[in-house]
Amino acid sequence: MKICRTVEETRATVAALKTGGKRLGFVPTMGALHDGHMSLVTLAREVTDFVAVSIFVNPTQFGEDTDLQNYPRNEARDLAMLQEAGVDLVFLPEVETIYPPGHETIVETTRLANILHGAVRPGHFRGVTSVVTRLFNIVQPDVAVFGEKDYQQLQVIKRMVADLHMPVTILGGPTQREADGLAMSSRNARLTDANRAAAVVLHKALSAAADLAQTGTSVAAIRALIEAIIASEPRANLTGLDTVTPDTLEPVEGPLTQPLAVMLSVQFSDILLIDQKVIQP
Repeated sequence: MKICRTVEETRATVAALKTGGKRLGFVPTMGALHDGHMSLVTLAREVTDFVAVSIFVNPTQFGEDTDLQNYPRNEARDLAMLQEAGVDLVFLPEVETIYPPGHETIVETTRLANILHGAVRPGHFRGVTSVVTRLFNIVQPDVAVFGEKDYQQLQVIKRMVADLHMPVTILGGPTQREADGLAMSSRNARLTDANRAAAVVLHKALSAAADLAQTGTSVAAIRALIEAIIASEPRANLTGLDTVTPDTLEPVEGPLTQPLAVMLSVQFSDILLIDQKVIQP
């Protein structure tokens, strides 16, 4: 496994890997890796010849400095996991490498970045697309894999790639869950024991919504059920509930007659958790 920290070293390594028409898969991460990340690596391996992973805690997608400072970091553990998974290249840049002194350029999807979760966290998706564009330009992958748990992020990146004619295929990896249904996330490690136990309410609400969808119901009824289930957990504060079309993220109302993407944002003390599910009528 080659560990690269500069643009030049990364590009040279990628060029060597891609000789003879070989294809490179890429999994961008912010570290604090877990089995959900590893499932994305596995998916990338299945569809390409080599796999690259980046570890970079991107400062431009954090709204609060304390959230950035408290984001879990464990480089040695991350590298050991990637080594065991057979990753070929790890890109570990410094902030100044990704954002050179005096940088001014941003990349933003003007609608998708500023609705739903983006309206709650202004600038978040601008930070995501700006860093992903830089990473794509450096790593030059043929395929990039992102988790479906960050559902709006996945749609934002797909839109960016299509709009800018980037030569990379975007794949979504299914959400990986703990035994009790909680979606795997680096933030889970920061939950207190009580909040960790309470956090399963997200999965409980989404599962109940999927069951209700099979009975011939309405979007309003699904929303009401989710709100009631989240409200039944005293430690949970529902900060976002979006019911939209799976691809364009347009709001859906009335009888449920089409697939529905449900996206949840729930606060537990100072930790915000997200989850999603596409449910079928």
